[in-house]
Amino acid sequence: MAEVTTEYLKSIVFQLNDEEYAMPVDLVGSIERMMHITRIPGAAPFVKGVLNLRGVVTPIIDLRTRFGFESVDYSESTRTIIIHHNNMDVGLIVDAAYDVIDIPKDRLEPAPEIVGSVSIEYIDGVAKHDDRLLILLNIDKVLADEALASKTAFQDKQV
Repeated sequence: MAEVTTEYLKSIVFQLNDEEYAMPVDLVGSIERMMHITRIPGAAPFVKGVLNLRGVVTPIIDLRTRFGFESVDYSESTRTIIIHHNNMDVGLIVDAAYDVIDIPKDRLEPAPEIVGSVSIEYIDGVAKHDDRLLILLNIDKVLADEALASKTAFQDKQV
């Protein structure tokens, strides 16, 4: 009998607007509680500002605002997921960050035309995992914006 090998996508699961999302864990540097964010005048509305995280000036993006969801006050469960993307650290504010799971790659499906109210362009696909449906974010598209294109715009600011 042939041995069956299943490949997995190790992902971090987080909550946003009552939906569960996932992204590859290899992008994630750390998960932080909310800290003081220094506002940047003229930044895009979803860019909440920057913070000095262990000596690195890190732009912070509120995913609720980025996806056009209603703003809510940050709570005890609100987290900032620090990811490394295009040689830059970026913080993503989410409602809650849960756990790291292995999603079997054969459970990944292309994104349906409508996934909640998140624009299809931000979605890589969906995954059925146990009794959950996870929305897989396309971080390249989430962060592809003129407001983020100039890394030096953030790095030149003093925190």
